[in-house]
Amino acid sequence: MKTATIVTSRGTIKLKLFEAECPGTVLNFENLANSKFYDGQKWHRVIKDFMIQGGDPLSRDGGAAVGTGGPGYKIECEIRPKLKHGKGALSMAHAGSCEHDPATGEKLSGICSNGSQFFITHGPTPHLDGIHTVFGQVTEGQDVVEAVRQNDAIVSIRVEG
Repeated sequence: MKTATIVTSRGTIKLKLFEAECPGTVLNFENLANSKFYDGQKWHRVIKDFMIQGGDPLSRDGGAAVGTGGPGYKIECEIRPKLKHGKGALSMAHAGSCEHDPATGEKLSGICSNGSQFFITHGPTPHLDGIHTVFGQVTEGQDVVEAVRQNDAIVSIRVEG
């Protein structure tokens, strides 16, 4: 089983990754994490009682374009209807230009724009089910997720297993 450890300026978050269900998404996250892509970035979008979002390389330096950056490529969504946005869900952020069948996860239209940005939920967010790829779950440090504030540091992310 693959796991991820996110070290933040507020503490450490541990997650299990859903490699069997979302192999492409987990591999992408693992490659970015273990190549130190995320190190030194910031949590660039934090919405109280909703989620924390990171993964934009532009967040290191700031500026008007923060929230638009990525790794320079896009990957497909892996929508799995049984994986829900509950408390502590790790999910891919995207521009929202693709549509998927909520019952099967099959892509119906549009272009998937997953890259490097991800978010972790504070609580259940069922309105995101079938729209974003849930590829992990917090196992330790949900209190850290809830303590993170906008522009707090992502010190490092590493994937093991």
